Amino acid sequence: MDLQGETILNELTVSRVKHFCQVYHPADVLDIFENLEDNQLIEKMAILPDDYLIEMIELAEEDSQSRLIKLLSVERVSHLFMEMSPDIIVDILGNLPVGTRKHYVKLMTQSDQADIRQLLSYDPESAGGIMTTDFISLKDYWTVDKAFNKIREISPNSEVIDTLFITSNHNRLVGYLPMRDLFRADLQTILADIMNRQVITVEPQIDQEEVAKLSLKYDINVIPVVNPRHVLLGIVTADDILDVLNEEHQEDMLRMSGVNEEEDLDDSFWSSLSKRLPWLTINLLTAFLASFVVGLFESTISQVASLAAAMTIITGMGGNSASQTLALVIQGIALDKIDIHSDRKYILKELAIGIVNGLIIGLMAGGVLYISYHNVYLSLIVVLAMIFNLFNGAFFGYYVPLVLKKMKLDPALASSIFITTATDVLGFFVFLSLANLVLPLLQ
Repeated sequence: MDLQGETILNELTVSRVKHFCQVYHPADVLDIFENLEDNQLIEKMAILPDDYLIEMIELAEEDSQSRLIKLLSVERVSHLFMEMSPDIIVDILGNLPVGTRKHYVKLMTQSDQADIRQLLSYDPESAGGIMTTDFISLKDYWTVDKAFNKIREISPNSEVIDTLFITSNHNRLVGYLPMRDLFRADLQTILADIMNRQVITVEPQIDQEEVAKLSLKYDINVIPVVNPRHVLLGIVTADDILDVLNEEHQEDMLRMSGVNEEEDLDDSFWSSLSKRLPWLTINLLTAFLASFVVGLFESTISQVASLAAAMTIITGMGGNSASQTLALVIQGIALDKIDIHSDRKYILKELAIGIVNGLIIGLMAGGVLYISYHNVYLSLIVVLAMIFNLFNGAFFGYYVPLVLKKMKLDPALASSIFITTATDVLGFFVFLSLANLVLPLLQ
């Protein structure tokens, strides 16, 4: 721990705890706590008030969250759970041993037990798994005056109070009402007369990524979760949607690099090895395929050594072109802006960019090689091969992720392997084939 961390920690005493909580943010204190020994952590957590400790637990990553809970007494954890929203409790319980989880659930009230068991029954990466049951629901036949009285009563235990959900007498969701609209209305106005009936909803089994897409599409920060009878079960809030978007982005970035999304820097040596080796093995097989193509032209390369220097430039630039197109297509897929049947203008634009970039980059590379080898024919085939391989990279960078999506495979997971193989194999083949055609002119 650095000197600043020790200074902050020394200020956390029983006599100065109120000042401490006002000055230091829970996220900063959490960073310090992660470096403490268990006995020190137990001592410091005992000083912190419940509301501050709750915020710290909610901000913690899964491993840190589990550690904090395990070091607290059962009585204090149960008390903290009474003040926390059900979706946060479910996230915490999901990382605890089954026996410990059941024990904590049994300590809750009957109504809380029902909520928690319902949330635990859903897939953690579904709408039901990330929703909270802390929301404000009002009846459509109530007046604005009665609605205000109800809000005063239940708002302290609700996670979202800026959006009010309106239900029928049979508990079916029939509309929603922004809090600002409630303030503008006359006290005797019936809620059904001022509510918005265009409600975007999801069912609990819907994947969390689809929920995030709906939020972006309709520019809404809370999405209600309903059952087939349209009974309101819970809501997915803006912070959960942001967590989903961040999580999916990180997973896609790792997958595009051939890294298992579950891998972390803190994983053991053998765990990391087992997660990375399969993809490296597949890459090795594709590398052998490219090597085989080069082997077909071994005699050509042996006669013109400059080809060995030029051909890696061709394949490298083709891979870079493919990566640019791939990144845009992955983004389009994530935002539901593109599929395999999309308007041809997208693919035509990418192919045109590939050709023009190939010509410009090819002329630049050809010029440098001409200065080095003084052979205009070598420069010419470099230009032609560069145009082809950047066109090739754009084509495969566009269609490979879309085909994988059509096959119900994750486009971010395997696209890079197929695309690298295509740009290497075809890049080598076309360049060396052109060189073979004009071999006498290259010597």
